[in-house]
Amino acid sequence: MFSWCHFFAGAISRTDTKPGVLSDRQRFTDDARLLTSGVRSRCSMKNMLTIISNALCRMTGRNVGGRVVVSRSFADFTPQATFDIKKCDVHRLEEAPPLKAELTREQGLQYYRTMQTVRRMELKADQLYKQKIIRGFCHLYDGQEACAAGIEASINSSDHLITAYRAHGYTFTRGVSIREILAELTGRKGGVAKGKGGSMHMYAPHFYGGNGIVGAQVPLGAGIALACQYQGNNEVCVTLYGDGAANQGQLFEAFNMAALWKLPCIFICENNQYGMGTSMERASASTDYYKRGDFIPGIRVDGMDVLCVREATKFAADHCRAGKGPIIMELQTYRYHGHSMSDPGVSYRTREEIQEVRSKSDPISLLKDRMLSNNMASVVEFKEIDVAIRKEVEDAAQFATSDPEPPLEELCNHIFFNNPPLEVRGTNPWSKLKSVS
Repeated sequence: MFSWCHFFAGAISRTDTKPGVLSDRQRFTDDARLLTSGVRSRCSMKNMLTIISNALCRMTGRNVGGRVVVSRSFADFTPQATFDIKKCDVHRLEEAPPLKAELTREQGLQYYRTMQTVRRMELKADQLYKQKIIRGFCHLYDGQEACAAGIEASINSSDHLITAYRAHGYTFTRGVSIREILAELTGRKGGVAKGKGGSMHMYAPHFYGGNGIVGAQVPLGAGIALACQYQGNNEVCVTLYGDGAANQGQLFEAFNMAALWKLPCIFICENNQYGMGTSMERASASTDYYKRGDFIPGIRVDGMDVLCVREATKFAADHCRAGKGPIIMELQTYRYHGHSMSDPGVSYRTREEIQEVRSKSDPISLLKDRMLSNNMASVVEFKEIDVAIRKEVEDAAQFATSDPEPPLEELCNHIFFNNPPLEVRGTNPWSKLKSVS
């Protein structure tokens, strides 16, 4: 003990520090010297353990409930594991997505960060809406995070994605920052659409919104897939809609054209069980949404498991890139909030139903439990990620509430792309506004 403490104290005391600043390493050195003097004076074991505990806490920066938490090295964790995943139901397919999924530690932590960030961001949006800082329509995505994270993990950044009005999660996974998303929700200049799009109209490279008309994005997605085919760039378009839009006539028109022209389009129905306040059983004669394409192959997937979604979307993307035409996916998922912030969400379903899904099928908890049970991460590590995400979301909310609103003279800007300035009529014939591209 005596020689170890002298060695540790001497090694750390040689570390450079700023003049006049007492660093944690210097404090550790002092503790080590106290320990060595304690050994010389035959101090009590209790005092020695106290000194060691304090020193280790300073070095790791953590003290949980009076217990020392020592950092673990990456070598202590399992770098990769294989998991059994739920079998997908298939329609008009000879093969199916795999029943096992490989997960590396880095992938698992990244999926966890993505889903947890979307969850915290949506909860912050809920808070800002209730404070009347966010106004208008606002459709939250909490509960469905595995869909966005799994899809993004299985396509390329150059692939394309278009969705309906529950778009915050996909806006984030497509590369937009939390600051820009929350600032757009509060209608501020720093928002991703400069404060003029709001909850339903956010965009990014290869991300086409955010569309407020039920089902209208599906023909647009087929058009984007047509452009991919025409350009021959081996890209696909992921076209998302909900079970509430699944009975729209324009979907079947888009299905028909996509099948005729063998477009590289992945049509995905995010089936969260309710179209606004109507359960799918009351709205659809057939709830097998993955079979709705009839002549188009389909897959039904557990949308609460990020690994299931990832493997199924990889399978679908490979199908499209091989020139086999479109494919339909149904992701069985669940939203924790109501349809929008104006819907309490408990008049057509019970609180017990929501709580049961939270306790048994939550996508974030499922991934976290898998990683912990296979020694791929520690509880402390997940807590550190949670703390960092909370701080990032709080900082973004601060920006979203302090950033200025766009000035009135910018109201009509960006109507057209790369056009010379033009006059725009206001609310009456003599009110003229200017639009700048």
